[in-house]
Amino acid sequence: MHELAVAQALVEQVDAVIDQHQAGCATAIRVRIGPLAGVVPELLATAFPLAAAGSRMERAQLEFAHAPIRVRCQTCGAETEAAMNRLICGACGDWHTQIVSGDELLLESVELETSPTPAS
Repeated sequence: MHELAVAQALVEQVDAVIDQHQAGCATAIRVRIGPLAGVVPELLATAFPLAAAGSRMERAQLEFAHAPIRVRCQTCGAETEAAMNRLICGACGDWHTQIVSGDELLLESVELETSPTPAS
């Protein structure tokens, strides 16, 4: 299950964000996943608690934002939505397209809990 490796990498990335902002822990983590990313969100959701156990994000809520598949046509220039196994232009029907979105796996946001600053 390579989702465990993805979850471990996510834990490392969130840990760096926690350090960068000098926070205590992460309470919510939002990940954007496209259907072409090669990651199954349900499996990542199952693997995340294993990877996060004992870390500063072990109680964090993992949320997913789903990215649609969008292509840009090299023939007519249109940018349209496409289907998983049908990456053709929605405007002219040509198959000469480039993927614009739908293959991403991005850490979109992290909600942090910080300690209150002592009053002087």
